[in-house]
Amino acid sequence: MKRTATRLMALALGATAISGAFALPALADTVKITIFGVGDIYQFQEDHGRGGFARMNAVARAEREANPNTIYVMDGDMLSPSLLSGFDKGQNTIDLTNIVPFDYAVPGNHEFDFGPANFMDKMAASKYPWGAVNITNADGSPIAGLGGTMMKEVGGLKIALVPIAQDTSPEVSTTGDLKFLDSVATGIAAAKAARDAGADLVVGVAQTPVTQDRELIASHAFDVLMSGDDHQYGTSYDGITAYVETSIDGRFLSPLDLMVDVTEKDGKRSVKWTPNFRFIDTANVTPDPETQKMVDAFAQKLDDSLNVVIGKTSTPLDSRRNVVRGQESAMGDLIADAMRAATNADIAITNGGGIRADRTYDAGTELTRRDILSELPFGNVTVLTQIPGSQVLAALENGFSQVEQGAGRFPQVSGLQVVYDPTAPAGSRVASVMINGAALDPDKLYKVATNDYMLAGGDGYTAFGGGKVLINKGNGNLMANDVMDYVEAKGTIDPKVEGRIKTVGQ
Repeated sequence: MKRTATRLMALALGATAISGAFALPALADTVKITIFGVGDIYQFQEDHGRGGFARMNAVARAEREANPNTIYVMDGDMLSPSLLSGFDKGQNTIDLTNIVPFDYAVPGNHEFDFGPANFMDKMAASKYPWGAVNITNADGSPIAGLGGTMMKEVGGLKIALVPIAQDTSPEVSTTGDLKFLDSVATGIAAAKAARDAGADLVVGVAQTPVTQDRELIASHAFDVLMSGDDHQYGTSYDGITAYVETSIDGRFLSPLDLMVDVTEKDGKRSVKWTPNFRFIDTANVTPDPETQKMVDAFAQKLDDSLNVVIGKTSTPLDSRRNVVRGQESAMGDLIADAMRAATNADIAITNGGGIRADRTYDAGTELTRRDILSELPFGNVTVLTQIPGSQVLAALENGFSQVEQGAGRFPQVSGLQVVYDPTAPAGSRVASVMINGAALDPDKLYKVATNDYMLAGGDGYTAFGGGKVLINKGNGNLMANDVMDYVEAKGTIDPKVEGRIKTVGQ
């Protein structure tokens, strides 16, 4: 046990030293520290006058000007997915954040969507440091350029920034042979090590789901936790840890002011603080002019090539996050149908989490290249494999295994009808499967169209492995191209929810 704890602490500290001389504030001084966190920043432009990098940078500039004791952090997910990142692999987000650099950034799972080598390149191009206490090379050695716990002197206080990455990243992204240690255990060990090293305040900068956020808060190892991943806005304070869930695309921001009192009695140093959560709706923020100029240039490049009409939908389409990750959707049907048609497959299964525009389309809407690429921004390729029905069933069981969590593995399908029980134990939820009008045969071989990410086991789809790959990544088309070709060939499409996916009793 001692050896394990020592190992966790060593990894937690990482390559960044947390010792050194600090000019401490005078006794009984009150110091105002502002901690400003952002995360899950995908779209470089505003959305209906809210969010985007220009407004986010404007707030960051204003906070630093108002209080020199400001710490600006990014808690993960930036390089992907977005329409522009599908072309430049996230370089636009580096260029935009280099204008107003972070004090520290932690990689989210989407930092690895284009592979670890791309992340290393983007990290090197950043004018700010990146860190994660729980990511190492495969052999356990530190990753060059990726720091660990950072100790900063701010206002005479020793403030530890503990960056915590999402330990499920290998399941949901393309992390190569990088090793991800347990987010909660490693993060808590890092926080305790920083406290033992003399930190006055310990700030977690985490790309972790709310379930892990709760564990980190309950540990009482952190004074502040800035967290991303859940795409929500929220704040809380339990009397020990102040918590900010940092929203999505910089739409709603919450700088946190800590009024810190430092006293010393009988040689004993005491640090006490009270939090003040501020709420900023970026609809009321004037965009940063320097950033907006770059945003406008990016937008013009996209407009020139993407605002091309390819067809029309005569029925409504829905790609909202909660829909494509929890039920059959007309947009999911369209994409799966296009994949099946492009490969002459028996069935198609794609992950709802790969459908990203999070919007609705009215009947009669003209569809453009931009629309399809916004829905499918990852650059995934349509592939075709041949597997027995038993593996198709296992794949579907995986797809429904985390429906209550809104996980991205939820399947959108073509060529099959499936009934499942969301109340049954994960792995035993599928009640029936019909393929092209006949019951699934566990021994029969089926041609299954999917995407290269899922074929490689992404989102837990290991059941797709071991089959006869008929179209591999190198020979497949971009999913987005298959969908655009499908829409363009038909001219007018009419997908509708038709009972491909039902729950028991429907």
